[in-house]
Amino acid sequence: MKRLGIFAAIIGAGLMFTQCDVLEDVAGTVGGSSGGGDNTPKLTNDEVIAGLKEALQIGIEKGANLASAQDGFFKNPAIFIPWPEEAVKVKEWAIDKGMQGKVDEIELNFNRAAEEASKKAAPIFKSAITNMSIGDGFAILNGDDTAATHYLRKTTWNPLKTEFKPVVHDAVETVKLTQYWEPVATGYNKVAKFTGKPEVNTDLDEYVTNKGMNGLFFLVSEQERKIRKDPVAQVTDLLKKVFGSVMKN
Repeated sequence: MKRLGIFAAIIGAGLMFTQCDVLEDVAGTVGGSSGGGDNTPKLTNDEVIAGLKEALQIGIEKGANLASAQDGFFKNPAIFIPWPEEAVKVKEWAIDKGMQGKVDEIELNFNRAAEEASKKAAPIFKSAITNMSIGDGFAILNGDDTAATHYLRKTTWNPLKTEFKPVVHDAVETVKLTQYWEPVATGYNKVAKFTGKPEVNTDLDEYVTNKGMNGLFFLVSEQERKIRKDPVAQVTDLLKKVFGSVMKN
């Protein structure tokens, strides 16, 4: 009986040490340890959140700079804003009437409006990344290559759109997009009215806003991929520590 008690005690001690090892492993994972058995300090919660915010701020700034440059949208096939699908019949009608030049100007100015609006995008986007929870932070850190951008899109799309749309409206006015669009749309609608076809009333502000924001998020996601994968893009010590820990694991 005494031997049985000793044997049970040994098993119990073994289980206790095993559970301790498991807890340490979990703590190391959640704490963002560097892994590999080195003496690099584990990441604190504050460092993870600060690093992710810093990565987003850098991605936003670089993305906005790329988008707002001359031809930032117009000559980038990934974010180029085409003629609205719901208004393609207007485009075809205009070309058939010999207005190819007008059509080209309208398409150019869709992109010029987005480029103009992007000049004011960075501060709007940056103000939206302040409320990131610890849980969100670690999920993003250990997520896919664009997890931070996805978080930004999911949590900020509607409030950002509210602020971004007036900027786009001003940009539409600056590049005189409406001046090119209205004669074509009005001419088409006059014909449509007499032929029984539905008239077109595309909201240019809404269209350019949605396309412009999608383009900006795409550029931010490209910057996030670089920061996660390329040590050269990790331009601060905090970024190296936060994303370097993931690359080592």
